[in-house]
Amino acid sequence: MKEILTLNKIAKCGTDRFDSAKYICTDNAEDPAAIMVRSASMHEMQFGAGLLAIARAGAGVNNIPIDKCSEQGIAVFNTPGANANAVKELVICAALLASRKVIDAIDWCKTLKGEGDNVGKLVEKGKSSFAGPEIKGKTMGVVGMGAIGKLVAEAARDLGMGTTYLDPSGSQIGKKESIADTARVLSGIYDGIEYRGFGQSIVEELAQYATVPVWNGLTNEFHPTQILADFLTIKEQFGRLKGINFVYMGDARYNMGNSLMVGCAKMGMNFTACAPKKYFPDKALIDTCMEIAAQTGAEIKFCESPDEAAKNADVIYTDVWVSMGEPVEVWEERINDLAPYQVNSELMAKASPNAVFMHCLPSYHDMKTTIGKEMGEKFGRDSMEVTDEVFESAQSVVFAEAENRMHTIKAVMAATLTDER
Repeated sequence: MKEILTLNKIAKCGTDRFDSAKYICTDNAEDPAAIMVRSASMHEMQFGAGLLAIARAGAGVNNIPIDKCSEQGIAVFNTPGANANAVKELVICAALLASRKVIDAIDWCKTLKGEGDNVGKLVEKGKSSFAGPEIKGKTMGVVGMGAIGKLVAEAARDLGMGTTYLDPSGSQIGKKESIADTARVLSGIYDGIEYRGFGQSIVEELAQYATVPVWNGLTNEFHPTQILADFLTIKEQFGRLKGINFVYMGDARYNMGNSLMVGCAKMGMNFTACAPKKYFPDKALIDTCMEIAAQTGAEIKFCESPDEAAKNADVIYTDVWVSMGEPVEVWEERINDLAPYQVNSELMAKASPNAVFMHCLPSYHDMKTTIGKEMGEKFGRDSMEVTDEVFESAQSVVFAEAENRMHTIKAVMAATLTDER
C-alpha cells in the first residue's frame, strides 16, 4: 500500500480515482510515495527517499522547489485547467450582471416589501428602469487564451457574442508596433481601452493617440480607478469626504501613495503619509499637491511617527510593502524599514473612535498565501503590513472597498462611453 500525502484539501472526486487497494490518500504520512498539493509552499520541506512524484492540483509550480526535485529525481507535474469551467461560468455571470442591471433590480425589489396589493402596479411601472443591453452581438475581449480563456471565448460565442483575443505576446505594443499605432488599431476594434501595466508614460501615449476612452487601470506611478473606489467607501462610512483625516502607513512612493495624496488634495481631505523619509512621495508631486490643497482647504503632511500620525485619524490605509515588479530580494529591507508601521490593534486604538481600516488588496495579513507563508517563515512573521486581527475586525472595510471597485469602474465607463465613435 503506497501513501499519497495531501498538503491541502483535495476534492474527493479526485482522490477517489486512486485504486484503494493500492493507494491511500492521507494528510499524515512520514515517507509518502507521492504528494498532492494546491497552494501550500514546499520550498522548506525535506523529501524522503521514497518520494517519486509531486502533483500540483492547479496551474503553475511556483510553490514547489523544482531544482531540488530535479536533483532527487522526483517527477513534478501540474493540472492546468482543472477549475477552468468554474471560472468560465463566473465570467459569464459577471458579464450578465454588468450588462443587465441585475444587482440594481434586486436592490429595487427589496424596496417593494410591505407594499401588498400595490406590488403588481409598482413592478409594471418600475421594471423598465432595469432594461439593460443584451450581450448578444457584443464583443468580448479575452486576454490570455489558456484553458480558461478558451472556455470563456466558446461560451461567449454560444451566447451570440463576438470575441477578440489579446495578450502581451499577441500584441506588439512597443516592440514591433509603436504605442501610437497600437492605440489607433485598438480604437477601431473596441469602444474603450483599459491599460494595466508599469509605465505611466505608456497609458498617457495611448490616450494621446486613441480615438476612444483610455482608462488607467494601474501603473507603477498611479492607480486612479482604485482611488475612486476608496473615496466612495469613505463617503459611505462618513457621509462626506472634505475634512476627513486620512493616514497612509508605509511605502508612499508608488501608485497608491501618489494617487491617494493627489485625491485627498483635490477633495479637501487631510492627507498624512507616515513612513521613513526615504519612502515619501516625489518632491515634485508633493509640490503640485500642496498647490491644489491651498485651493481646496486640504492639508498634506508627512511624519515618521506612527503614533503621531494615527492620532485623530478617520481612515488608516496601507498597502503591501513590496510593489509590483520588484524583486523578492527587497523583502528583507522593507520588513526592517516598515515593520514599525504595521497596522495593528494598538495603532488603531490611537485613531478616532469611528476610524476605519482600508487596503487596496491583496494583503499579507496571514500566512494563507504562497508568498505570505514563504516570507513569513523566512522572517519569522505571521503577518506583514497589517495584522489579521485588524484585517478581520469590525473596523475593516476592505471588502466593501473591493466591491466598490466594480461600481466605480462601471461609473467611469458610463461617464466616458457614448454611442458615437
